[in-house]
Amino acid sequence: MPTWEEVARTHGRFLYTVAYRLTGKDDDARDLVQEVLLRLHRGLATYRPGSLEGWLSRITTNVFLDGIRRRQRHPTDLLPDEPDRAERVLPSSKPAEEAFQDATLSADIQRALDGLSAEFRTAVVLCDVAGLPYQEIATSLGVPVGTVRSRIHRGRALLREALAGRER
Repeated sequence: MPTWEEVARTHGRFLYTVAYRLTGKDDDARDLVQEVLLRLHRGLATYRPGSLEGWLSRITTNVFLDGIRRRQRHPTDLLPDEPDRAERVLPSSKPAEEAFQDATLSADIQRALDGLSAEFRTAVVLCDVAGLPYQEIATSLGVPVGTVRSRIHRGRALLREALAGRER
């Protein structure tokens, strides 16, 4: 049984990568990873040996989807409406981590991912970014493998459409 510190140290990059692709924003990804690590700390005793990355991706996905549901129930307006005030709130340049992530996956692809619904985005990210097999994704999302295949196929098709629209 791995300790919390071992999991955080050895799988932190994996968690951040999945979280960043799900959220599309550095700050949101960091918040998501922090919440995942808190849940992991509380639930590590329930881990049964198997695919640790599958289990971690399931926790990450569940925390992400919980956040979406929470925001739908309680929407918030985080930035002021006045543009001059927004300039004082927003940073003047990208954080180093976001610049690195943008270099590894183009901004167009990230925008296309952000445009997908949560169910398609989650399936595509877990498959194509995290590299999980369909069965682990199905277990992680709590849906049949056929549903995972369908979501990945449809999600990829929507990505192709979105990216083809940007090329014109």
